[in-house]
Amino acid sequence: MAKSGAMETVDPAAVAKATEMKRELQRLVKSIVEDEDCSMETFEKASKTITSLKDLKLKRSLSQKLDSVNVPEHFLCPISSELMKDPVILATGQTYDRPFIQGWLNAGHRTCPRTLQVLSHLILTPNHLVRNLISQWCESQGIELPSPVHDSAEEGITQGERIHLDSLLDKISFPAISEQKEAARELRLLTKRMPSFRALLGETPDAIPQLLSLLSRTDLNRHSDIQEDIVTIILNLSIHDSNKKIVADHPEAIPLLIDSLKSGTMETRSNAAAALFTLSALDSNKVKIGELGALQPLIKLLEQGTPIAKKDAATAIFNLCIIHENKTRAVEDGAVRVIMKTIMDQMLVDESLAILAMLSSNQQAVEEMGDNGAVTFLLSIIRESTCGRNGENSAAILYSICMNDRTKLREVRREENSNGIISKLAQNGTSRARRKANGILDRLRRTTTNTA
Repeated sequence: MAKSGAMETVDPAAVAKATEMKRELQRLVKSIVEDEDCSMETFEKASKTITSLKDLKLKRSLSQKLDSVNVPEHFLCPISSELMKDPVILATGQTYDRPFIQGWLNAGHRTCPRTLQVLSHLILTPNHLVRNLISQWCESQGIELPSPVHDSAEEGITQGERIHLDSLLDKISFPAISEQKEAARELRLLTKRMPSFRALLGETPDAIPQLLSLLSRTDLNRHSDIQEDIVTIILNLSIHDSNKKIVADHPEAIPLLIDSLKSGTMETRSNAAAALFTLSALDSNKVKIGELGALQPLIKLLEQGTPIAKKDAATAIFNLCIIHENKTRAVEDGAVRVIMKTIMDQMLVDESLAILAMLSSNQQAVEEMGDNGAVTFLLSIIRESTCGRNGENSAAILYSICMNDRTKLREVRREENSNGIISKLAQNGTSRARRKANGILDRLRRTTTNTA
């Protein structure tokens, strides 16, 4: 007899996954029962498969119960709109459910899905407060919340896949260019689609040296596709946190990426910039990348690249300039002029303002901004932009310029007298924007008093 009430929704993907795991469990149990020499690895796989099946059942039960209650909005993941099981904090301070934000990052995104801010790092921090609040709410509703676990059945690599990876690395070393191209293209696809392959490649001895060796010895004028594939593999590898140090510690890795920034196809240059961005999540790598001269070709790519390449270059420049030494290098390499032109061309305004705000702690950068008309377009952005972050960064830059050169206050005063935009920002902006706007207003008042 059919149950009364709402019809139970069946997720075909979940059913297929459960069926697949049950078949795998049957195979493993049969091996354990019939094979006296069964390895410990088989027992471990069986145990993990049972755990995964249990979690899948709990998830299905949880989904059915949640359909009948109103879940507080701040308990829902902004990506999946589902109750968070493992809430983590992104660099921007936003909270997401770990599997969904990890999937976002693994796909190569380097911005916050909710705020669209460029991420200063890719580290995910457990949000214990939200997790405890969700647990308390679930308990009050009679709902069992599954423990956060990593789906090892999904992430794991089979022995056959390991063998296949070894064969691809062997092909990389073959003398035939056709074999090298085939292997490089397949490794590029595997490291894009399977995060587990990124980890495995990083753990495989000599894998990264083999890839870099192919990049250094190939005639790139004739075989630019190999360069593009290898650079993209390095990008994919560097997304995996444990690979960031492994890749950057190889003495040829960063120099070869910088060479690719200068001489590759536009996609190669763009992916090289993206790889340098992901590697720069570690402060030690920021120093190394800056010292090896990456900023100048990144700035050139920001000036000359396609829209995608410009964005990759901008995010890399921003991340590198978090440390003081690289701010100086960027300014000396002409970053201010290029970034100001980018803003005036109405391209990457958000990212460019963020970089200029960061560089505004550098005396030379502030002088260069002031001398090249930054005050005019900053006032225009504050007046016209509806983006709070852009108003904040514009105010921060404008404050630095006015503190450095009080003659720039004349233009600010004219704008303030005509439209009152600084006063409006001091009342309605973000907390940082209000602070900077009040600083500018205070400077205006003191200047008036001194000249009275």
